[in-house]
Amino acid sequence: MAVGSGSAYRALYRNVLTRIDPEDAHHWAFTGMRLASRLPIAPGVLRRVFVEDDPRLRTRVLGIDFPSPLGLAAGFDKDGAGVEALSHFGFAFVEVGTVTARAQPGNPKPRLHRLVADRAVVNRMGFNNSGAEAVARRLRQLRAVPPRHRVVVGVNIGKSKVVAEADAAEDYAVSARLLAPYADYLVVNVSSPNTPGLRDLQNVEKLRPVLRAVRGAADAAAHRHVPLLVKIAPDLSDEDVDAVADLAMQEGLDGIVATNTTIAREGLRSAPALVEAAGGGGLSGAPLKRRSLEVLRRLADRAGDSLVLVSVGGVETAADVAERLDAGASLVQAYTAFIYEGPGWARRVLAELAASRSRRETDR
Repeated sequence: MAVGSGSAYRALYRNVLTRIDPEDAHHWAFTGMRLASRLPIAPGVLRRVFVEDDPRLRTRVLGIDFPSPLGLAAGFDKDGAGVEALSHFGFAFVEVGTVTARAQPGNPKPRLHRLVADRAVVNRMGFNNSGAEAVARRLRQLRAVPPRHRVVVGVNIGKSKVVAEADAAEDYAVSARLLAPYADYLVVNVSSPNTPGLRDLQNVEKLRPVLRAVRGAADAAAHRHVPLLVKIAPDLSDEDVDAVADLAMQEGLDGIVATNTTIAREGLRSAPALVEAAGGGGLSGAPLKRRSLEVLRRLADRAGDSLVLVSVGGVETAADVAERLDAGASLVQAYTAFIYEGPGWARRVLAELAASRSRRETDR
């Protein structure tokens, strides 16, 4: 079986990785990717195996040239430790984070669980990260010696757990000041279910001062316009989705990332005992597909071309990516499918997407 073969990785996942604590498996796999990428000839070899470099996939969004519309969602590289390495595995952009102004350990372990029958993951990580200052230092080093193959870097920022809601705007602004100079775009995360009270900030009157504080801090620190997006939950009502879209347009935001993980557990295939054992937190993966697409379509209807929409949640195949783009997304992100399908997943999806675009052109 080929190195990038999905069947090879699925066998490894089923027979080995599922026997390892999910957080430990993630740590070891990510460490392996970073170490492999540091070998002198590794980047070239990895890119030949895992990167689909096809001009049919190139897109320009937010004033930025992307090699393809497919990126890695926030949560995989929380500290900006492996951005360049991840670009060698087929992703056009990597969203670092979620990063908070203050370093924090996150929630107690175990805090990451698999629901294999649903191709889903439950996490209650709690924004574990080394803090905005440390992440900014890593990204500054990345910018100081630009990689041969440029990768677009987004930075996702959240509220420090110890900071009161009343002080949220300034807490986000601290992160923005430190990180904006090294970010191609910023995302304000007010939708994780794993920081108490965070989702309350999706209320437009609470969200408005946060967005204004981040916008002012980011542009002043970077001495340029830094594209700013907000990430919302799939659990918002349709009316609240509309309200956030309206606020984003009123405040001159560049876009919306839709959607984060869900607290819902309806319709899962996994045994109820397994779901209960996984506990609370955010569910990601295939079960989000329907609602994430619904939210995307609603945002597209509401905002038209006024906002850039980044779709994430339940993206597994080239058909999923194409469906999101057709529904109004400019960019698409994935996370859980990468975990289940392995390092060759992005290339397989993008190769099929490029081929489908050629078929469409031929059929016209």
